[in-house]
Amino acid sequence: MLYNYSMSNKYKSNNNITYSCKYHIVWCPKYRRKVLVNGVDIRLKEILNEVCSEFKAELIELEVMPEHVHILVECDPQFGIAKLVRYMKGRSSRILRQEFSWLKSRLPTLWTNSYFVSTVGGAPLEVIKQYIENQKHV
Repeated sequence: MLYNYSMSNKYKSNNNITYSCKYHIVWCPKYRRKVLVNGVDIRLKEILNEVCSEFKAELIELEVMPEHVHILVECDPQFGIAKLVRYMKGRSSRILRQEFSWLKSRLPTLWTNSYFVSTVGGAPLEVIKQYIENQKHV
């Protein structure tokens, strides 16, 4: 993976595109139960690191609270953030329920089907709009 520096932002590239796609993701256990404790939190961080590494996503920040997870990650847009989240939630659910059997008795599934995602970083929206508007005048 190549790194290009432009306008103080770090860009990544693959064979086809140059990108900077950072996402803030939040998801919760089913029923927002406080089950991400007693070692589950530590193992969850390991699993999420492994998934990101495997799919060449950069895990920038990660915090596990008893009843939700916050992640800041950069992901290749051709791979897709939805696919990355699906792998993170799926693998972590399977492994954590195998390794911490008490999770099976507390919840029918570990995670809710939903999650929050928001893009972060880059220039403010107004700056980008102005840049695009001014293209014909350059």
